[in-house]
Amino acid sequence: MIVAEAVGRALAACGAEAVFGVIGSGNFHVTNALVASGARFVAARHEGGAATMADAYARMSGHVGVVSVHQGPGLTNAMTGLTEAAKSRTPLIVLAGEATEAQSNFHIDQAALAAAVGAVALRVTSAEGAVEQVVEAYRMAVGERRTVLLNLPLDVQSALCEGPEDVAGLATALLRPAATRPRPAAPPGAASAGAALAGAALAEAASPGGGTEVEVAALAGALAAARRPVFIAGRGARHARRELEELAGRTGALLATSAVARGLFRGSPWDLDVSGGFATPLTAELVREADLVVAWGCALNMWTTRHGSLISPGTRVAKVDLDAAALKTHVPADLGVVGDVAEVARAVTARAEQASGYRTPGVAERIRAEGRWRAVPYEDESGGGRIDPRTLTIGLDDLLPPERIVSIDSGNFMGYPSMFLDVPDEGGFCFTQAFQSVGLGLATAIGAAVARPDRLPVAALGDGGLLMGLAELETVVRLGLPMVIVVYDDEAYGAEVHHFGPHGHPLGTVTFPPADLAAIARGHGLAAVTVTRREDLAGVAGWLDGPRDRPLLVHAKVAGERGSWWLEEAFKGH
Repeated sequence: MIVAEAVGRALAACGAEAVFGVIGSGNFHVTNALVASGARFVAARHEGGAATMADAYARMSGHVGVVSVHQGPGLTNAMTGLTEAAKSRTPLIVLAGEATEAQSNFHIDQAALAAAVGAVALRVTSAEGAVEQVVEAYRMAVGERRTVLLNLPLDVQSALCEGPEDVAGLATALLRPAATRPRPAAPPGAASAGAALAGAALAEAASPGGGTEVEVAALAGALAAARRPVFIAGRGARHARRELEELAGRTGALLATSAVARGLFRGSPWDLDVSGGFATPLTAELVREADLVVAWGCALNMWTTRHGSLISPGTRVAKVDLDAAALKTHVPADLGVVGDVAEVARAVTARAEQASGYRTPGVAERIRAEGRWRAVPYEDESGGGRIDPRTLTIGLDDLLPPERIVSIDSGNFMGYPSMFLDVPDEGGFCFTQAFQSVGLGLATAIGAAVARPDRLPVAALGDGGLLMGLAELETVVRLGLPMVIVVYDDEAYGAEVHHFGPHGHPLGTVTFPPADLAAIARGHGLAAVTVTRREDLAGVAGWLDGPRDRPLLVHAKVAGERGSWWLEEAFKGH
């Protein structure tokens, strides 16, 4: 066996269950070895799409994502998706062929490229150490929640591996010291179990401790002193709903999330939904009036706090996070606890005093009546062959089955599906926005759909984002995904129109003539409907009632005379 085959076998033994990529000569053998060892390979049409698919898969499945790309251009094509993953601290391994000869057309400094976007670069350097280096990459991706580039030099890949034939056994033995806890349960319908040791390593990485006694006592004391506490849970708290709800119930805290953790508290009468630019007027009011905000696995960045405006003067801020640096970034914590959210919450609950806090009958009634954007009155701006994006999204929310997984691209439109399309829980919303790149939404939806085949995948895109990721429409059809792709078409890069237009700048560079997106979709093998008024949604209902044997693209020609509410908030930071 050659080194490339050993690398594939070892990574599968560590727990790689799904691999996304585009195949070239430099990653052919390693990818085939992964497939032969039981991993599923999902062929994308562009490496950028493959990287984003793997990112979304990792977020929604709880498994490490794996990307396989060719040397040189294969890696450069993937860089936007890899940057998003690195910024989001997604556990991701990138297998990339590497041309080490400076004279090669494919030669670039791949390690420097990875470092420039916040990923970690490692390399397989010899046949003797190949398996150990694969395990090291896996450990780093899991234990430090990092995006890891594992460079595979072409000459090393082709060398004979003279070590033990049982590569899987060797990788398992090398991984074993980190595998000291039971495997965490995968979400219902998520990717199949896989290597038990891999899951144990994930559990080990996710549970480093529950803070010191002094930190726990201080947080319990802060909650006891608070009269209007609010919890804001982020990505680092998505595994800890039960623990946070128990503590919130004991201390009278209201419950909110960052955008990436949307749905975590769905069904609770104290759920405020998303804090920040997407927040309802009621949520913004209640967070501003809090006397204690506790961020659980949430950095409280400018989006979650509306550039800090949701944290009122005099409000105390506490943070619980695995990363000590997060305690002082964005909104610095008055009180910080380094540790796993679930374990810290359990420890604080054991000390916490019973209090009603923010939970009064009046607040409960207001949350029930005003707690979702659907309850906020608006003037319908449909007309002239265009539909109000709020009317469109509310209509879709009524039609689509509750068990859905919603993936959002970036753009002026993004607040409408993010807030008006409900999700059943934190496993129903995939939000790849750390890099704010337009064009990742369709690939995000594909990765999420592979991770959660039990749910209807819904992709929400702008016209610009669809056209950027157009090649992956073929991937959706080829995989047989019963996906609903909603395109909010304002024939422009709407964010730029609403940013620069009010100041009188010319907009010819960011506006476009009409495109028949429904016809483009049909050409790729999708079903398609064009929506210009609410009645046109009957076509969506018909697709839902039918066999759903082809994915559906909804070409919605949306009214775009004004920017969205969340965009107005975003512009305050420019």
